[in-house]
Amino acid sequence: MSYEVQDFQTDVIDASYDEPILVDFWAPWCGPCRQLGPTLEELADTSKGWSLVKVNTDEHPTASRKYGVRGIPNVKLFVDGTVEAEFTGALPRHAVQKWLDENLPNETKNLIREARQALDDGDEDQAVTLLEGVVEQNGDHPEAKVIMARALIFQDPERAEMLANAADVAEPTLRQTREAVQTVAHLVGIASTPDELPDDPAREPYLKGARALAQQDFEAAAEHLIEAVQVNRHYDDDGPRRGCIALFTLLGPAHEVTQSYRRSFDMALY
Repeated sequence: MSYEVQDFQTDVIDASYDEPILVDFWAPWCGPCRQLGPTLEELADTSKGWSLVKVNTDEHPTASRKYGVRGIPNVKLFVDGTVEAEFTGALPRHAVQKWLDENLPNETKNLIREARQALDDGDEDQAVTLLEGVVEQNGDHPEAKVIMARALIFQDPERAEMLANAADVAEPTLRQTREAVQTVAHLVGIASTPDELPDDPAREPYLKGARALAQQDFEAAAEHLIEAVQVNRHYDDDGPRRGCIALFTLLGPAHEVTQSYRRSFDMALY
């Protein structure tokens, strides 16, 4: 069976809307390419759900340049017209299979992607609905737990904190989101049990920030937490600083509160 590309637009871009397309950028003179090529072809022959297309970089330099191929063999996974993942070099079969398992789309990944989009659109309820089944059926899925915790943090802070605490994540963005959820859950708890806070000049603005956060008054929360940073950023185990960072993390850089108050927060630190 020939896997050689005939027309890149048709064979790769258009086809990737129907199923993932694995593209092997190679050349006949490349020794590692000749090692990797048969492995990819064997996997393509015995696997379902994706197709292999081989692109000779000598014969198709335009496609190689367009997609930033600087070393070969270079393997790129196209999904819905875009590159979702890639690697360079001749990996052994087990490593290629592991890479495929990690990067090929599946139902769980699709649900998580839809949930992320729902959060970006401000629809926390839809994100929770999408992820309930994933968390119930795959309780050890840390990414699903973190995203669901993010969706629940203002609806059900206790459950959100439990999900975040149970999510063992290493990826930096997910870890930052998990820590933000944990911080906000702590602040929401403080809002209902203020007697646990020690006396300090920062106590009043810090408590006001926590209460505003519990009420989802994000502008007031930012104002009061920044005031607490200015008074004593180290209060409650660096709580005012961590609270601001958590708020900006959960709202995202494009949110009007983040854009309005991030500079004031940075200035308050210094």
